[in-house]
Amino acid sequence: MLNQTDIQKFFKPRHIAIVGVSAGEYKFGGMSFLMKLQDGGYPGRLYPINPKAKEIRGLKVYPDILSLPEVPDLAMVCVAAKFVPSVLEQCARIGLRHIHIFTSGFNETGLEEGKKLEGQIASIAKDKGLKIIGPNCMGPYCPSSQLTAWGAIPGLSGTLGIISQSGGLTQRLTEYTDSLGIGVGRAVSFGNGTVLNALDFLEAMAEDESIRVIAMYLESVMNGSRFLQIARHVSNNKPIVLWKGGESSAGAATAASHTGAMFGEQRLWEAFFRQTGAIHVRSMNEWVDIIMALSMLSAPAGKGVFLIGGGGGNSVAYGDLCIREGLEVPQLSESTMESLRRSVPVAGSIAGNPLDMWLTFTDPGYLADVLDLAYKDPSVSMVVVDRLIPRKAFHMPDMIDPTPEIIEFLNHNDHAKPTVFTIDSDGGDLDLTEKGVALRAHFCKAGIPAFPSFRRAARALSHLYSYHNFRKTCESSRK
Repeated sequence: MLNQTDIQKFFKPRHIAIVGVSAGEYKFGGMSFLMKLQDGGYPGRLYPINPKAKEIRGLKVYPDILSLPEVPDLAMVCVAAKFVPSVLEQCARIGLRHIHIFTSGFNETGLEEGKKLEGQIASIAKDKGLKIIGPNCMGPYCPSSQLTAWGAIPGLSGTLGIISQSGGLTQRLTEYTDSLGIGVGRAVSFGNGTVLNALDFLEAMAEDESIRVIAMYLESVMNGSRFLQIARHVSNNKPIVLWKGGESSAGAATAASHTGAMFGEQRLWEAFFRQTGAIHVRSMNEWVDIIMALSMLSAPAGKGVFLIGGGGGNSVAYGDLCIREGLEVPQLSESTMESLRRSVPVAGSIAGNPLDMWLTFTDPGYLADVLDLAYKDPSVSMVVVDRLIPRKAFHMPDMIDPTPEIIEFLNHNDHAKPTVFTIDSDGGDLDLTEKGVALRAHFCKAGIPAFPSFRRAARALSHLYSYHNFRKTCESSRK
């Protein structure tokens, strides 16, 4: 179990030793970590270690761990695999107990030499009381302490916790969420998980009140029963969004060479998701979409969705998508319908759910009135608003961008139900894509989820409802 001292030294270290910083040109590992920490404005002391150099990037270089003037809070080990055990012994001698091993070449190779070296890591850690992340990983990441040796730099601090076996996917996730205004509290890429594994960090993030949503990417779990127990407990308080890699036989074979771990049967994972309430995703986009929904939206009361905009054909397609995702498109109350009929013309529009009315695209005041109706309607639990990007294909006149006024209305509406926007910018039109990305970011950075397709919005809302319904069911069973 990681205590608060452990967490502080991993994610908010006052000084860091980087073992294995190349003296020449750029090299992935020690040199790139040093560069990224300097670029990100890391405020603590940095100790590059290289026995053949005197100075690197303006910093004094030390020949080994034993020659350091003080005991760092954290060591990043980037030397060849065969040298790692001796570095760990040196760390133990000076009392440096928090270590990230970037180096690969261990159990994941499938070779006896690699397995033997990883066994030595485990043995040294146990004998000396070392806390080790890795090997074969990118390690800890924390924007609030400017610990950004990788990932989005300088990064955005927030309430998302990330626990991942994959360094590459974790780096991409931090970039993706950063672009949408979703900040990261703590992230860890733990690789082979020889000493500290996913469950250790899951327990730590469960106790961290600053973390509201936990995103995980796992290819394997060493202790399935413990994971089941911890995840069930955590999901009662905060959501776990889990991308399980290696579901197919091809994926499992690739993952085995990635971290060297074994896998459980698919049916066991299906039971895990049912019993724990963890949210199962299968792609980066789905991962980000539900993280965004959980981070920005309150719990919906039900699964009834009111669809605004979209046009006639799109409205039909959107309704179908909602149903396929397990949502409902309910009939609106009679009082809501009466209000809509007064403003929606009979010809060329549709008053109802979905609502096809051109003014919702061009008049933010009218859209606000429609949203107020939705928030008062007992059949509506969530709202999806379609936005059009002005372009010639839709004969749209030049007009003032209504987005700021819409955002102002939503951010100051105490009665708002979970509301998201869809901005259809898929396809090969580069101008449309560029405008769509900018508009999406405008909404998201204001705390309002926006999606590049309706399908992704519907899937995210379905996950949102399912998770909160799971929590509600658990609460009822405890009474």
